[in-house]
Amino acid sequence: MISYSRPEPILPSYIVRYGTMRNLGAMSTKGDDQYRRGQEVVVRTERGTETGQVLCEASDDALTHLDEPPTGTILRLFSSQDADDLARLEANRDAMMAACQKHIDSLGLEMQLVDVEQILGGQRIVVYYLAESRVDFRELVKLLNAEFKARIEMRQIGVRDEAKLLADYGDCGKPVCCNTHLVKMPPVSMKMAKLQKATLDPTKISGRCGRLKCCLRYEFETYDEIQKSLPKVGWRIVTRDGKAKVIGQQLLAEQLLIETEDHRRMLIDASEVLSVIEKPSESRKKSNKNKTADKTTKKTGSKTAKNTGNKTAEAPDSNNKQAPESKTKQPKPTAKSNPKSDSDSNSTKKPKRRDNGGGEK
Repeated sequence: MISYSRPEPILPSYIVRYGTMRNLGAMSTKGDDQYRRGQEVVVRTERGTETGQVLCEASDDALTHLDEPPTGTILRLFSSQDADDLARLEANRDAMMAACQKHIDSLGLEMQLVDVEQILGGQRIVVYYLAESRVDFRELVKLLNAEFKARIEMRQIGVRDEAKLLADYGDCGKPVCCNTHLVKMPPVSMKMAKLQKATLDPTKISGRCGRLKCCLRYEFETYDEIQKSLPKVGWRIVTRDGKAKVIGQQLLAEQLLIETEDHRRMLIDASEVLSVIEKPSESRKKSNKNKTADKTTKKTGSKTAKNTGNKTAEAPDSNNKQAPESKTKQPKPTAKSNPKSDSDSNSTKKPKRRDNGGGEK
């Protein structure tokens, strides 16, 4: 007889936000337990037992937005006993911060204490700190471990993570994005602010962390796509009214500010552009190529001329190697520079020649 094995049932899993840093993980359940969005639960992660909040089911679409999320298990719903334990840990938080800061000062460590997190189970304490360079905190871990009787984990963070832990509201009047819905904090550049024609005043486009606001990146891709689809500033186009030159762009409205041949300026939709006559960038590239070609020809010509000149100049030197020495031994420069000394030397040399000619023994 053929025996058929029953497939194992697929247990439901959920995306859960947990921890002070608001980490996201894919958590499985015990048996067929079902949970809803927003429910407070107790989960077991690689750090231990801690509290979390159910966000959604861990579907394939939801998992594509996460890069290798940590896994765990949902143990139960958050109960009143768990609330009492969490309140007790929060009450001891200030004392733990003070003790940690005291040990940092006594050891003279160059680090800034940001926050202390104690896991619900009490078996782990996470210390968040800022530092410009690497810190040797081995002695600090020993002191904290002896005092709190728990496993100590030191975690260095950046200024954006500091805002994620401590900041509350932004300039827009809403809770900061890094503490609500942002999973990652992507880099933001000044190019994004320029493209969206935002003010370039650092005090107005910087967030609570002192860096450029994360919201500058939200619509950047839309602005970038629209800009690529529109004729750029300086291009010459053809419209229903004739030829014109693009002198400005309105990205969100997808409109162009153009200047006609009779020096009239008007605002038109991008759909009214019939064709593009000239792109200054292409003409500049061609002119630059021609300039570089001319420079290379001039350089090669000058090099060949120098080489031929050097060969003709070096030819007599190869045949007569004593020519430079004879030139240096000529007395003409010394005669011009000091005539008296030359006359004295000549007067002394003449009698010697006469004496030699007289047959001196």
